[in-house]
Amino acid sequence: MLFLVGFASMSQNVGEGVPQPPAPPPPPGLPIDSGIVLLIVVALTYGAYKTYQLSKKTA
Repeated sequence: MLFLVGFASMSQNVGEGVPQPPAPPPPPGLPIDSGIVLLIVVALTYGAYKTYQLSKKTA
């Protein structure tokens, strides 16, 4: 039983000596906000449409 406990505790420390290399940085110039202008235009158009529908319904 002592052999099994010793073996189990030693096998868990095998990979600690060599750390993993850090992840590479992302490539520069990723288009994070490429469609933001289109999104704002669509949102304003939808807002104007809903406002028009609401004013048409109450009038």
